[in-house]
Amino acid sequence: MRNSGYFLAFRSVWKHPAFKTKIEAAIWLYMISNASYKNKEVRFIDDKVFVRRGELVFPLRKNAEIWGIPYSNMRNFIDRLKRKRMIETRKTTIKPQLNHKYGSVTVISICNYDKFQAQAEVVNHLPTKSDAILNNITNTLTNISKGLDKQKDDIIGSWGNYNIIVRKGKKFYKHKWKNEPLKEEM
Repeated sequence: MRNSGYFLAFRSVWKHPAFKTKIEAAIWLYMISNASYKNKEVRFIDDKVFVRRGELVFPLRKNAEIWGIPYSNMRNFIDRLKRKRMIETRKTTIKPQLNHKYGSVTVISICNYDKFQAQAEVVNHLPTKSDAILNNITNTLTNISKGLDKQKDDIIGSWGNYNIIVRKGKKFYKHKWKNEPLKEEM
């Protein structure tokens, strides 16, 4: 399981009018950081719950306990975020367990997740070291002068330091600024 990566957040989040306390702003950042970056099944206790991109499993009672606030305050906070159209919620049915006696759990969908997190791909395309930038420019100029820049790749996304490209119907990873062979998607 991959527990690294990053997400984008505005620095002004701590002063946003939707949040009455710093704890509410922290809960919001927790939601964004734990939202799924792709459609997948996640494990919740002994059940699998399907979440779409920008969604997370968020049991209200358990999170109220974790964050040290009353359940009624957590519920009011979630309702406020829904009224401000920052989130949408849905319930999904699960088997009751000893540590979660309810037959459902709340799944929160962050509105505009794609709009704000899509900027991450733009930022992610930029190398972080000046040497890498220089190498990239040098390699590109060398390839153009040698006529090696014949095949254009269809970039469909990115993952860390790699672009995800499609060639002949197959997905490959290509490092953004290092000249190394393509890695086939697993």
